[in-house]
Order: sequence, then C-alpha cells, then structure tokens
Amino acid sequence: MPIINSWNFPVFKGNLEEINYTHQKQFVINTISPNSYGLACKDQTVKEALQKSDILILDGLYFGWVALFKQGIKINRIAGWDAFVFFSNESNKSYGRVFFLGSSEDTLRKIKERYNKEYPNVEVGYYSPPFKPEFTAEDNEAMYQAINKFYPDVVFVGMTAPKQEVWAYQNKKNIDTKIICSIGNVFDWYAGNSIRPALFWQKIGMEWLVRIFYRPEIFRRNIGNQMLFFRHLFLNISHLKKIE
Repeated sequence: MPIINSWNFPVFKGNLEEINYTHQKQFVINTISPNSYGLACKDQTVKEALQKSDILILDGLYFGWVALFKQGIKINRIAGWDAFVFFSNESNKSYGRVFFLGSSEDTLRKIKERYNKEYPNVEVGYYSPPFKPEFTAEDNEAMYQAINKFYPDVVFVGMTAPKQEVWAYQNKKNIDTKIICSIGNVFDWYAGNSIRPALFWQKIGMEWLVRIFYRPEIFRRNIGNQMLFFRHLFLNISHLKKIE
C-alpha cells in the first residue's frame, strides 16, 4: 500500500481505489492536518492514535508539505469528504452496509434520509453516543453492540477531532467491520446543518479561510496547534531541528 513516513506518521500517498477494502478487517482511516499534528505534539494519546492508524489522509494540503520539502514527493489531498463519497459509492455498487457513529439523533436521521436517496442499494444504520468529553466503559459497550448488531462493512465516525481519531484507534478491536473512517464535519455538511466552502476554495487549499468566517471560535481554538506545525516545518526545512 502506498504509504510514506512523514515525521513518523503513516501518510497515504495513493488513490483510494488502491485500498482493497473488501479484504480488510478493522482498517482505520484517519486524517492529519496542521491542527491534529499540533495536538499530537501535546498529547501522547492523540499521537499514538494517529501514528498507529492504518493510513492517514490529508485533511488539507499543508501537512503534505513535509514530504514535498523533505523528499520531493507530492501527496494528493484526500479529504474526509472524498473518503466518505468513495466508500459510499463502493458500498452502493456492492449492496453493502454502512454505519454512522456520532452526532445527534436529528442529524443522523437527516443523513439517513438523504443517504437512502443517493445510495439506494446501501443498508444504513446509526447510533448517537452521549455528548460528553469522555466515554465510560458502558458507553463504549453500547456503541459496540449497536455497530456489531448491524454488521456493517464501513463505519463512519463523526465525533470531532481528535476524539474521533482516538476512539477509532482504541476501540477498533471491538468492532466487527472492514473500514473505520473518521470524517468529522462531513456529518453536518451531509445533513445540511452547515455548508462546506465552495470547490474553488477547496482546490486552492484555502478552505480553512472560509471556515473561519463560519466558525471563528474553531479558528481561535486551533491556531496555536497550527502555528506549532508551521514552526516545526520551518525549523526542519532550515536544518535547525529534526522532528521525529
């Protein structure tokens, strides 16, 4: 599988078609960005969850600069939305089963209603976990039962970062599925609760700029993590510091 080691993170540099997901088992796909890198520098649990994911896809262009500047390798961006669409299309072709874990009951109902129209060959299940900073063993057991009773091919996790990435990694062994994919904001975008920035902004790598105006509180919360990434990148390029 085409994976490149970027600062000890397994970044996927291929196309999603190269993942033969029908033969996978509990295969965890998470995303990496300057923000999640910054979080990983501060929290060993987040770092472990990202480094031990099966693959990390680029949620934005900037973490891809690590491989570009250090090794001359360009990595195509595959956002959470791209993974969502790909596995949904694949499941529709194979009459598969998809499960949504996270968000509210209302949002999940909206997702299922739209999904049934756009992917009519897919059986859809979902579960809304309690809204709290940390889950108890009982909370996790309820999630395992809901997922395993449905027996999905793909589990989409939407709990906000880095909670969803940590949960997917730490609990994968208890889930009977092929693919576990953390997609965060996609839940709200697909349900129509919020609007994803236009394709133009996505293509030029400035989607984050538009999202600042939609959710300025997220920018204020994440700016420190993002600046930490760019500081480390600058130091690394300048050969002043090696980051592993």
